[in-house]
Amino acid sequence: ILITLSIILILCVGGFGIYVNDYYHAQNDALEILNHKNVEKVNSNLITLTPEKKSDVGIIFYPGAKVENTAYLPLLKHLTSNGYNCYLLKMPFNMAIFNKNAANKIIEQYPNIKHWYICGHSMGGAMASSYVSKNKDKVDGLILLGSLNTSVKKKIDYKRNIVVIKGGNHANFGNYGHQKGDAKATISRKEQQNQTVKAINNFIEKRLN
Repeated sequence: ILITLSIILILCVGGFGIYVNDYYHAQNDALEILNHKNVEKVNSNLITLTPEKKSDVGIIFYPGAKVENTAYLPLLKHLTSNGYNCYLLKMPFNMAIFNKNAANKIIEQYPNIKHWYICGHSMGGAMASSYVSKNKDKVDGLILLGSLNTSVKKKIDYKRNIVVIKGGNHANFGNYGHQKGDAKATISRKEQQNQTVKAINNFIEKRLN
């Protein structure tokens, strides 16, 4: 029995290792942003993007499952140009489910930020939603990209807060190429991200005013 259980455990661990190591890598145009001014790799789990003018608004980003976090640098760089501090997290095994409370450390580390927004893509959005539902006193808003708000669904007016990007798809919020099972986009990745930034900017401005 012990031998059998040991074999099963080894197979499970090996299978998990294979699964999490088969992830979507950031494309070169995303990685190039690491060399830009005001983009800093603080440590192995955090990259910050700072706007030219001082701002007390911060966006913490939870990446999608099995997507390299740096794939979202182009989107966040665009948000930074709109005046927002952005904090890009790297999740254990590239899966936010293993550290859904990661925002806590960022909020504690940057007390100069007075208005926090948690943003997530796909599974990252679901985990961001779970975090916000239990920490509503710490954040001003939740932003979901291609994701479901399962934790605070009943408290949000989806007809008012949802934005549809016609011609977009699931993967083009980041720069990591085609995602298996995804629909083909009929607009460019740049256009999808432009519309995303515009929608996020409108949402935050309404909350601040």
